[in-house]
Amino acid sequence: MNSQADALLDQIYLPLRQKNIVVGKKNRIVVIAGPTGVGKTALAIEIAKIINGEIVSADSMQVYKGMDVGTAKASKEQINQVPHHLIDIKEINELFNVCDFYNEAHKAIRSILAKGKVPIVVGGSGFYIHVLLYGPPMGPPCNIEIRNQLEQQLNQMGPDVMYEQLQMLDPDYAKTISEKDKHKIIRALEIIALTKKKVSDIPKPQKVEDLFDFRCWFIYKPKEILYPLIEIRCDEMINKGFIEEVVELEKKGIRQNSSASQAIGYRQCLNFLTTDRSRDQKEHFVHEFKKASRHFVKRQFTWFRKEPLFRWLNVDEINQERVIEFILQDYEQGI
Repeated sequence: MNSQADALLDQIYLPLRQKNIVVGKKNRIVVIAGPTGVGKTALAIEIAKIINGEIVSADSMQVYKGMDVGTAKASKEQINQVPHHLIDIKEINELFNVCDFYNEAHKAIRSILAKGKVPIVVGGSGFYIHVLLYGPPMGPPCNIEIRNQLEQQLNQMGPDVMYEQLQMLDPDYAKTISEKDKHKIIRALEIIALTKKKVSDIPKPQKVEDLFDFRCWFIYKPKEILYPLIEIRCDEMINKGFIEEVVELEKKGIRQNSSASQAIGYRQCLNFLTTDRSRDQKEHFVHEFKKASRHFVKRQFTWFRKEPLFRWLNVDEINQERVIEFILQDYEQGI
């Protein structure tokens, strides 16, 4: 931030810094969500500096070592400024699912609170954040044998055929997911195979209100403004060595990781690596990368519109200093 902004924040929050106290309710947690490329990390770091916070990543791919450029992972400088949790905790050949995230995130949150600091959850993975707020899915644990069989069928027949199977077995749940979401299609069919029940019949978990007071914000820019920025961001990632990053991850087994290999950008790049890598093929990869990124942003908007705990802040209309003021006033006063 510039000197004027620093002066404004000092005027408002210097008493808190001088007293070295954590404002607000003991178990109050700040949650900052938003679409890709909107500036969540930078905002969270500034807030963490003011209220003695630590950041818990709610990004499904930043847990993996080596997935740096394509996930816009916090830099070493940023991590040195404010401690980050759930970053680089898994090798690329290890699985990490939403239940693992729930357990690790709650462990990190309790650890931060025990130190008298403020947990600040940051990310754009709507499903992960939903699970953090309301508890893990009630379905059975993963069965590796059944999962492998379903993944083989999906590779042979394609996601469209598997999605049609899901529509026949559980049309209500099928309506809630995309026909291209391989991971959720497989998980739904796995649950049906294990329980002989529809996924839509499994009881929804309830929010654990007795544990934490989540103060949730969705920061965004209008899509007509954000989409061009996303395309520039994709180009910048490629210039920073994204393709080379994926080449190295391929050597370490990313293709065998059914989650990481399907991540935005990584899937498109892995497809590109199977071609002759001509100029036309690279242009096609870049086009698909940008298109997938835009579609992901659209899904993020759709997801969080259904989340009742989130208040929306248009950061194209409200400057960062004002956004920080909103979030910190809410944290302190529980508005």
